[in-house]
Amino acid sequence: MEAITSLLTETLGPLGPAIVIMCIAAGLLAFVLPSMLQKKPDPLAKLKVQARNANGEAAASLRSKSGAAAKLDKYAQYLEPQDMQAMSAVRLMLMRAGYRAKNSVRIYYFAKFVLGLGALSFGLFYTLLLQAQQGDLPMKTMILYTILPGAIGYYAPQYWVQRRLQTRQAQIISGFADALDLMLVCVEAGQSLDQCINRVAKEMKVGYKALAEEFEIVAQEVKAGKERVVVLKDMSERIGVPDVSSFITTLIQSATFGTSISDALRVYVAEMRDKRVMRAEEKANTLPTKLSLGTMVFTLPPLMVMLVGPSVYSIAVGLSSGFK
Repeated sequence: MEAITSLLTETLGPLGPAIVIMCIAAGLLAFVLPSMLQKKPDPLAKLKVQARNANGEAAASLRSKSGAAAKLDKYAQYLEPQDMQAMSAVRLMLMRAGYRAKNSVRIYYFAKFVLGLGALSFGLFYTLLLQAQQGDLPMKTMILYTILPGAIGYYAPQYWVQRRLQTRQAQIISGFADALDLMLVCVEAGQSLDQCINRVAKEMKVGYKALAEEFEIVAQEVKAGKERVVVLKDMSERIGVPDVSSFITTLIQSATFGTSISDALRVYVAEMRDKRVMRAEEKANTLPTKLSLGTMVFTLPPLMVMLVGPSVYSIAVGLSSGFK
C-alpha cells in the first residue's frame, strides 16, 4: 500500500490517492446507476389500473397521499426491497418498533441512503482537508476516514429502529402483567372479552402507551368485523414477545374448546406474577456483580488513601528530619 501511495503521489501530486479514490467511486456509480435506473415492468400494474378504474374517484381519493409520500412513490422501486420475504421482514421490524405508516419502509431506506451518502461525502471532505493540512496520509488512514463515516451513517437508522424496538418490547413486558390483572377483573365482573380489551386499552394509556396501542388496534379491528382469532394472531406477530404469544394461544384455545376464559386468565395471571417476581430477583442478583467494578474504582482507592496516607506521611517526615 505504501508503494502504491508513493507512486500515486509522485505521479498525480499530494492529492493523488484522493483523486484515485474519487475516480473509483465515480466509476462504480457509473457502472451501477444505469442498472438501478432501469425500470422493471411491474406485472401488477395492469391490475392496479383496472382496479383504479373500477373503483372510480372514491378509491382514488382514499389512496391519496401527502406530497412527501407522493415524491417517494416515484422512487419506490429503489427504496423498497424487491424480494417479498425481505420486504415483509423489514415491515415487521418497523411495525414492532411502532412505525405503522404505509410508506415507513420507503422512509427507512431513504434515511439509510441519505445518511450514508451524506456521511460518506463528509468523510471524503474531511480526508481531503486533512491531507491538505498534514501532507501525505497512509492509504489505510484515507480509506478509514472515508468509508467509516459512510458505514456509520448507513447503519444509524437500523440501530435506531432496533433500540426503539427493544425499548417498546421492554415496556410491553413490564406492563403486561398489570393489563392481565385488569382484564381478569373485567371478565369476573361480567364483561365480554371485547369490552375487556376496550377497557384495558383505555386504562393502560397513561402508564404503558405501547401496550395500550396494541389493545386498541385489536379492539378496532374486531369492531370492523375482522375475525377475532385472526386479530389475536396478528397482535402476537406484531408484538413479538413470547409472553404475549403464550397468552394469545391461551385465549384462542379457550375460544376453540369452549372453556371458561376467566379460569384460563386466572391461571395465566398467576404465572405472569411469578415471572415478574423472577425477573425482579434476577435483576437484583446481578446488581452485586455490576456494582463490584464501581466499588473497586470509587471506594477502594479513597479507603486506601485514608488508611495508608497518614503512615506514609509520617514515614516521609521522619526520613526528611533524619537526613537533616
